Amino acid sequence: MGENLAYLARDRNGRELACVLFGAAAWKAAARDRFIGWDHATRALRLGFLTNNTRFLILPWVRVPHLASHLLGRILRRLSADWQGKYGHPIYLVETFVESDRFRGTCYRAADWTLVGRTQGRSRQDRAHRFQVRVKDIYLYPLTSGFREELCRVDA
Repeated sequence: MGENLAYLARDRNGRELACVLFGAAAWKAAARDRFIGWDHATRALRLGFLTNNTRFLILPWVRVPHLASHLLGRILRRLSADWQGKYGHPIYLVETFVESDRFRGTCYRAADWTLVGRTQGRSRQDRAHRFQVRVKDIYLYPLTSGFREELCRVDA
């Protein structure tokens, strides 16, 4: 639902290795919003220029050193152009959320993503502040050096 892209990585023989999915960015993430320099109004206007790496799965039988960071790098180099081709607008920043009690985020760190903070343990359905979900590390990857200027523009 909404804007999304999916990538299926194969080896030279056509065997499936991994899938990487991107979708809508989180509505609110305090550490991300501070990193960008967003206020509420600007976030509402410019959120569509971010995407969330919602899934990243290397198939369980695949054992290739450094494959995860390699795939992230290859996909991120083409992501904004692919998004532009499908939806008519670019992407300037990518986010992902890593369950730090289960994963270390090694492939994101190896691919030069920036750890900017942690979530508060709430989900997008948590309107009444009752649900608790796992706290996650927030990683960001700018797709252009001028990402802040693009994301903070209010004249667009």
